[in-house]
Amino acid sequence: MATNMNSVMNLATKAAGILCLTVVLTALTAAAPAAAQTRAADEAAARSSRPRVVIQPRRQRLGPNAKRECRAKLVQEYRVSGPVIVPRMTCWWR
Repeated sequence: MATNMNSVMNLATKAAGILCLTVVLTALTAAAPAAAQTRAADEAAARSSRPRVVIQPRRQRLGPNAKRECRAKLVQEYRVSGPVIVPRMTCWWR
């Protein structure tokens, strides 16, 4: 009876081990495509990032610490369809 009980316990232990192994392998294979998708999204974002635009004045010789300052406001323009509010920006070098 004791050997019969030991064999049942061994079988239960093996079954539990196989079940745990199956769960771990399933979790690992499910995580791999998600990581690949994240990596692909990061690479696509890096390729499609906007280029940096450097603005330099044409007529003025400015020092190395010169900054371009801008002020924006909304103004009303009169058009055929009626008055429209549009953005306006004024910039200068300082």
